Amino acid sequence: MRNDAKLVLIDKHQVEALLMPDHVVEAVREAFALHSQGEGRVFPVVREPLVTGGVFGIKSGDVQSQALLGFKAAGFWPANRGLGGEPHQATIMLIDPKTGRPVCVIDGNAITTMRTGAAGGLGLTLLARPDSTSLCVFGTGVQARVQVSFALRVLERLSVVRYVTVDGQRDASFEAHFDGRCEVSHSTDRNAAVAESDVVITATPGSGPLFDAQAVRPGTHLNCVGADTKGKRELPDGLLKRVRLFVDDRTQAREIGETQWAPDTACIEIGDLITGRLPANRQPDDITVFDMTGIALQDLTVARLLHERACETGGATSLAWPW
Repeated sequence: MRNDAKLVLIDKHQVEALLMPDHVVEAVREAFALHSQGEGRVFPVVREPLVTGGVFGIKSGDVQSQALLGFKAAGFWPANRGLGGEPHQATIMLIDPKTGRPVCVIDGNAITTMRTGAAGGLGLTLLARPDSTSLCVFGTGVQARVQVSFALRVLERLSVVRYVTVDGQRDASFEAHFDGRCEVSHSTDRNAAVAESDVVITATPGSGPLFDAQAVRPGTHLNCVGADTKGKRELPDGLLKRVRLFVDDRTQAREIGETQWAPDTACIEIGDLITGRLPANRQPDDITVFDMTGIALQDLTVARLLHERACETGGATSLAWPW
């Protein structure tokens, strides 16, 4: 009955208790596969600046065969730092495609962090050289940490991590986070850090190129996270002309990702590697780039996973939501 309808709420603490990295990886893998197979749709992205200084966006999509429909309202509010809060904010809503009624509202911050890290891990699994031993990461924030964490999970020989900060200063908390898991060192020479690394991860606000194009050696793989809005970038001019480019969604990457700066660059969607539609065919001297803009299907498959688990375990709040 309509008067018996319920709305499930899953807050920050409940999400963090339910999120399991291995399960998130499988959900993200499914999202990319559904996209490749044409079963999962990604709708046009909304991404707009606000007079408050924030950026507000909506990513939405569906999987009609699975009755999966929803969106993530998210963005970046830098002033939150002054309030002692996280500048990235996200809320996910799952909707019943038969009625249009909301089914579940979920705090999306931890989901966004984890699903982006999982996507980065899949990119490394599919594209980085298996014998990679060294990594350079630009940034030391939440996303930089989760990207490095997944890199350590999937690259068995990875043992050296160099990090570069915006202000050129050491970040003791970043080093402590990975203490005992790898050799961590701060680098003040950006180009040298890139040249000496097998894998490069860029996880910054995307304010401009982070290093020179000639610093990238043959055989390097790059996961690029920070360019997710028109005008943002982390890679230098000319680099995309030298690389084999992989994206999560071709249209979205050309609109808001690194690919916006060279939209005519040939690219392959990562889902096509997962489904086997196209081979990675990576050669030892190839420079590969994974332009990670984040697609709605990642959020929806992970949100569905959490919704199901929360209902099974009672790890959520249920409200009467009659109509």
